Amino acid sequence: MKDLEEGSTLQIDFCKIGKIADACRDVIPVAVQNADTGEVILVAYSNELAFNESVKTRTLVLWSTSRNELWIKGKTSGETFELLGAYVNCEQNSLLYKVRPRRGNICHTNNKDGQPRNCFYREVDIDTLELKNLDP
Repeated sequence: MKDLEEGSTLQIDFCKIGKIADACRDVIPVAVQNADTGEVILVAYSNELAFNESVKTRTLVLWSTSRNELWIKGKTSGETFELLGAYVNCEQNSLLYKVRPRRGNICHTNNKDGQPRNCFYREVDIDTLELKNLDP
């Protein structure tokens, strides 16, 4: 089990934007929302190349800031996403993608019953700052 992804210790990376700015200035944040449930699946990044590829293929394509390459979400697992809509904010510096999972799974992590979930499956306890897993 990876503590960052599965543990109960809060480890927010407040330096992420700074790291991205140092490595690549040509990205913007993208909120990815399940079009059917309204759930926010994840927040990631896009650049012009990833945006154009998403629009052209109608598939969720992002920019991996850690690998510095195009990232077809779910390509390795086969859990890809159909791009249904793209929305830009008023300052045109962030995007919202509405997507539909092609096979049903969303995140590379699973709940206690082995079922897929979105990436926002833990709640911060505001009294203790511990993470609470929202799985059944």
